[in-house]
Amino acid sequence: MRLCLALFCLLLAPTSPAAQLTLELGGDSRHWSSEQLLAHPQARDITIEQDVAYKRTLHYRAVPLAVLLPGVIPSDHLQAVALDGFAAEMPAGPLLQAGPAQAWLAIEDPSHPWPALSKGKPGAGPFYLVWTQPQASGIRPEQWPYQIASIRRLPPVETRFPALLPDPALAENDPVRQGFALFQQNCLACHRLNGAGDAHLGPDLNLPHNPTEYFQPAFLRQYIRDPQSLRRWQQAKMPGFSSQVLDEPALDAVLAYLKHMAGRKAH
Repeated sequence: MRLCLALFCLLLAPTSPAAQLTLELGGDSRHWSSEQLLAHPQARDITIEQDVAYKRTLHYRAVPLAVLLPGVIPSDHLQAVALDGFAAEMPAGPLLQAGPAQAWLAIEDPSHPWPALSKGKPGAGPFYLVWTQPQASGIRPEQWPYQIASIRRLPPVETRFPALLPDPALAENDPVRQGFALFQQNCLACHRLNGAGDAHLGPDLNLPHNPTEYFQPAFLRQYIRDPQSLRRWQQAKMPGFSSQVLDEPALDAVLAYLKHMAGRKAH
């Protein structure tokens, strides 16, 4: 009797629903459930030794991302949108290559959830873009989006959001232009500027005021390197950008772009 009751309760117990990934690559949308992806014929068990989100070695069930991107070519531009509004802008080329750096879509098994990213925070699931041998192609931390809900093929950032563009009269080798490229890679995933961008996680970096207008230069550098060293609160989400991610010349270029755009506010 007890065994039958236990089995009956087990059948009635709620189960974690399968998550769904939406792919918008032109034409119709394609939806993949976590169950479908875990059973995909090219799914593999992989080991990520320098996991960006968890800061340790982890093992995942994953599918090579390229096999989920039919029709995408290296010159295309993709955007991975996370559940919290993080929107990673990514050229398709690195995502399609088979190596040495290779992109994988890690899939969280609903019956075996991944660990929390930190105390009081959720895990990286349901889908997480991870890389094997990322150093071989200079893959940046912003190219490891987690909690992914959708991946979209879109026109390049400069086409979609002209309000982000620096003065076209600038020389091709002007540091501001380099800063614009770095801003797209490192900042646009969370922030807008001049109201332009798809992210909703952080504040606009030019309206109403640009951080170069209200931060002393040394404190602005410190804030970018280690936000919690200036403003400490439990709900803070901005990561620090170490010199391994943004070296000093790269940080100089980003700040040059921000200062330049303070004089190009959208009205």
